[in-house]
Amino acid sequence: MPSTYESLRADIIVAMKARDSATALALRTADAAIQRAAMDQGKPIDEALALATLRKAVKNLSDARAEFEKGGRADLVAANTAEISILEKYLPKGLDAARLEALVTEVIKETGATSKKEMGKVIGALKQRPEAPLLDFGAVSKLVQTKLP
Repeated sequence: MPSTYESLRADIIVAMKARDSATALALRTADAAIQRAAMDQGKPIDEALALATLRKAVKNLSDARAEFEKGGRADLVAANTAEISILEKYLPKGLDAARLEALVTEVIKETGATSKKEMGKVIGALKQRPEAPLLDFGAVSKLVQTKLP
């Protein structure tokens, strides 16, 4: 099974052959961001790097879309929405709320964390779990904060 990055690269070629310039541009931009992240970190492109970069791109696009909505720029909102939907195809579906809550509770017990000061320990342990690529650590952080006094 090809990696996320390999799939993205193959889909760039498909989009270019189909003359789908919007998809090709979105994928090429994501490809460049992944390559730039690999160079900046000085490590090869792996699944974790590709997924983290794509998540960051989707988050940035979502934030920009919110600003465009405030500014009444329907054209830019539509463009960002389309680009987000293209990139989300490469991100794994996250865990459902019940499973996420159970996972966080389990890791809090494993680490013995008792206060928000130990939140880093919990997040670090979650990053080592096999489910880590499926987690949105922004949402996880908020959940951990609600669970720790």
